[in-house]
Amino acid sequence: MSDFEREIVHCLNRFFKTRHIPGFAYRLRQHKFTCPYVDILADSLNPSYYLSIECKSIIDKKLYFSQHFPVGRDKVHPVEAISFFLKKTGRIGFLALEFRQGPGKAGEAFLIPWPLVVGHFRENTGITIEDARSGIVLARSKDGYLLESLNAK
Repeated sequence: MSDFEREIVHCLNRFFKTRHIPGFAYRLRQHKFTCPYVDILADSLNPSYYLSIECKSIIDKKLYFSQHFPVGRDKVHPVEAISFFLKKTGRIGFLALEFRQGPGKAGEAFLIPWPLVVGHFRENTGITIEDARSGIVLARSKDGYLLESLNAK
């Protein structure tokens, strides 16, 4: 599990705990010959928090769908596979995207609602840090990333 994925799991579970929301986020275990649809799931009796999150942490100014979402042996693009998974499960999807600034510099992270990700994918525009800022900003604290709300701007 990458550090960013671990941070997002902790961020979501801290959000549930501090707001007394019954919910639990967890990382799916990856196996050598299987490809999970997403990195993190969050389960809750409240449908607003029944989530599916794909995580990307990049040292780039822009997320590129051809570079940062490699197509597997099945020749299905991950954005399409995740969209299928969301439709079948009824989960609310997000892309957790971290723009790392390099050693010693704090990165910025965002939760981008999946319909926005699909829009950028269809237009083949990629996602810039400016685009990501229209999503949900994850603030930094000594405990890691903080989620204030799941409502985008």
